[in-house]
Amino acid sequence: MTAPPGLLAVIDMQHVFADPASAWAAPRYAEAAAGVRRLLPAFAHRTVFTRFVAPARPTGAWRAYYDRWPFARQPPDAELWRLTDEFTVSAEVVLDASTFGKWTPELAARAAPHGRLILTGVSTDCCVLSTALPAADAGVEVVVVTDACAGATDDTHTKALHLLDLYGPLIRLTTVAELLA
Repeated sequence: MTAPPGLLAVIDMQHVFADPASAWAAPRYAEAAAGVRRLLPAFAHRTVFTRFVAPARPTGAWRAYYDRWPFARQPPDAELWRLTDEFTVSAEVVLDASTFGKWTPELAARAAPHGRLILTGVSTDCCVLSTALPAADAGVEVVVVTDACAGATDDTHTKALHLLDLYGPLIRLTTVAELLA
């Protein structure tokens, strides 16, 4: 098998989204994690993990957001922000952001040599979507691996994929099997 080209970005595979008791749980987190695990060997040393973390002091509209979700006002080293155990070992590069979108200057610099960004993770309808759109606007080919992503609900996952599909050919949807074929 020839390794697929591109940089694999694994978005926010964290305890806060994996724990069924969390208000932010992605019900199909385990299925998305299985897809990510299948992709990791093909992207050795071309993988970046991201983490959503709360800012020390929310500003602007983020103040109201954290008023709604006060449990999330925890420091970056809190358990809820840790990558789940299965990914902690394989995460050579971890980029933190206190925004939904992870298309930060750091991720852009890491993606630039590849010209192609493969997106996986949670949640499809928030952080994956918010990363895909600015990356595509920047001229990077974006590939979203649908069965290595999970949404806040099945319905919002499907709706986000539909929206992302509207951005073709800048954004392309695929599956783990298609990407690895």
